[in-house]
Amino acid sequence: MEQMLVVGVDGSDASLRALDWAVDEAARRGTELRIVCGSSWEWYEGHEPSFDLNRRVVQELADGIVARAVERAMRRTVAVKVTGEVALADPAAALIEESRQAGAVIVGNRGRGELAGLLLGSVSLAVAAHAACPVIVVRGTEQSLRGRFGRVAVGVDTAKDAAPVLEFALRAAERRGAQLQAVHAWRYPAHELPDRPITEDVVEPHRLRAQGELTQALRNLGDAHRDPAVRSEVVEGRPRTALLDAAKNADLLVVGARRRTGHVGMQLGPVNHAVLHHATCPVAIVPHA
Repeated sequence: MEQMLVVGVDGSDASLRALDWAVDEAARRGTELRIVCGSSWEWYEGHEPSFDLNRRVVQELADGIVARAVERAMRRTVAVKVTGEVALADPAAALIEESRQAGAVIVGNRGRGELAGLLLGSVSLAVAAHAACPVIVVRGTEQSLRGRFGRVAVGVDTAKDAAPVLEFALRAAERRGAQLQAVHAWRYPAHELPDRPITEDVVEPHRLRAQGELTQALRNLGDAHRDPAVRSEVVEGRPRTALLDAAKNADLLVVGARRRTGHVGMQLGPVNHAVLHHATCPVAIVPHA
């Protein structure tokens, strides 16, 4: 049986969408779902109007959020064991701690009390950067949230780092009965200069090198790379653009992130930030080995 999933809730609409997605994912994996609400007086004092708030009220609020979330999850399916927990810590710290024993942590893209214009909430970003396991940020269109595209997209950087990311994406596709699309972006900067025409014979070696990198990454999966449901695509252009385009017709976008040297968590780069803030489907951030 796979490790349990952890989902963070705070009563916001975004966290409820994440909860629903997490319930469905736990059912696909056949694993337990743990619902966690961080309840820290200091966090609420800094994020919510505190006219009538005190520690007892904050605790009651958190207890109610978790109880309603557990009830909602159990109404959605009886196939998943659901537990709830109020953690006496700020939401990000609570979820980061839970990540040490989880198969994945699932969060919404914005939290309670955060500005509607924010593309990604502070808690979600902190968890994505510091968790010890994969983190899935639930965002995107109703089509993607309901799994209507039948496709999981995965970004591949280099073959030597790709194995954990590809394996995560392949399992996600298999659970959904979906196609897996592996995307590798490449650039030839001189090709982008408007006044410098470049012939195809100059560009072709760069394209072939990119194709070779992606092919090698897929071969490292073993026989799975021969599955007709696994497709590969090399795209000339910026990685963030290629991945955001792939996300438009995907139920899940999977990308890798390098682990922090000497610290728990992942080093999020510009591409990670771009997809976390702008992708039109849920995004899984998976640490490299």
